[in-house]
Amino acid sequence: MTAEVMETPALGLALPPLNLIQKYNVPAPRYTSYPTVPFWDQAVPKAEDWFKVVERAFAESNAQKGISLYLHLPFCEALCTYCGCNTRITKNHGVEGGYIQTLLNEWQLYLNHFPEKPIIRELHLGGGTPTFFSPANLKLLMEGIFAAAEIHPEREFSFEGHPNNTTAEHLQVLYDLGFRRVSFGIQDFDPLVQLTINRIQPYENVKFVTEAARRIGYESVNFDLIYGLPYQTLTSVAATIDQVATLRPDRIAFYSYAHVPWVKPGQRSYSEKDLPDSLAKRALYELGLQKLVALGYHDIGMDHFALPQDPLYQALQSGTLHRNFMGYTTCHTDLLIGLGTSSISDAKYSYLQNLKKVEDYKASIAVGELAILKGHFLSADDLIRKEAILNIACKAVLPITEVNAFILDADTRLKLKEMAAEGLLTFNQQLLEVTDLGKAFIRNICMLFDQKVKQAARTENPTFSKAI
Repeated sequence: MTAEVMETPALGLALPPLNLIQKYNVPAPRYTSYPTVPFWDQAVPKAEDWFKVVERAFAESNAQKGISLYLHLPFCEALCTYCGCNTRITKNHGVEGGYIQTLLNEWQLYLNHFPEKPIIRELHLGGGTPTFFSPANLKLLMEGIFAAAEIHPEREFSFEGHPNNTTAEHLQVLYDLGFRRVSFGIQDFDPLVQLTINRIQPYENVKFVTEAARRIGYESVNFDLIYGLPYQTLTSVAATIDQVATLRPDRIAFYSYAHVPWVKPGQRSYSEKDLPDSLAKRALYELGLQKLVALGYHDIGMDHFALPQDPLYQALQSGTLHRNFMGYTTCHTDLLIGLGTSSISDAKYSYLQNLKKVEDYKASIAVGELAILKGHFLSADDLIRKEAILNIACKAVLPITEVNAFILDADTRLKLKEMAAEGLLTFNQQLLEVTDLGKAFIRNICMLFDQKVKQAARTENPTFSKAI
């Protein structure tokens, strides 16, 4: 029997019942990969073994699909205490040139293993704060990357910009280089919340960069919002979304705040008593969901929303939505190369992550070696589970075939029946399908097929943020 949905009269919202929120509010991965990073092989892979996999993925896909690039630009002028990214805080902009040269040297290490020019289909500048770098330096970096490559005619180039330091010149220079999507980190407009998380940015700054991007010709503007931050209330979140609505971004990422002070000490500047509890946090999400849907945004999955004309929604409708280390994407390439400190690469059959400290990363590249922190070579079992989890995360369905039926073991089937009784999904011998209610628990559903998490649950407590 489907679980009863709890009504909250003050909001006029249909919330998942409290017992389900409490039951499924457990540590769960975000599934930008399978296996997830904490469960990769312990041994550091050899560069020659990694390059063999890169060469295979390149040969199989470059001509047909092209490749993806992620460039991590870690520098920020100030620490946003909520942030879980790998950053380096400095006001010294003299670091830009040396870091750019290191990125280009790392790119050359990959180019040495390509028998032909790579076709760049997808490219994203992340951070950190990419707009920490001057427009001239970003142009220098991109021209260096493009010099030995071809650009796919249907390329998707995007970057993350801080509303306080993204200038019209930044926007114009990157547009001229082929960028058509930009993402601005908003998080929340409430003054107390901004002060607490050390992310003070007036609405006027966001309005300026959004309107400037559109005047220049950017086709998609994304806003990042976060729920579950310290001192957030239903009133403050509603006010933030009302302000966002006046600018009508094409996409919105409405993320759950991950409170992991044991990983990010900056989060110790406030305590758990300053955060909304599980039920209050869920109410914040449901309020945001209701308001975003009323504004015409469609729920893509895992806290992403898009307007009907945006390619992300169109990819969902056409069944071509993909998910990788850059999040949801309209491009499905088989080779994603991450350049820069802490960047992660996906060569379809293997993963690799770079060293996290800027100095260590630069030292390795300086002597002509990859800056390898860790990696993982996928087994046949890993590949099948990876595809299954991607199907659930991107399409909310899992076709059950002779190839993947073994992942529905007795224990998994029992849990699926339990979730079906709760109204989170339906399944039979041919198909598993996530319901609208179940989309709020998509990470929990994916986790049913995560063999690594199941094995670890018997021996250890892995570090993930909570699902809700």
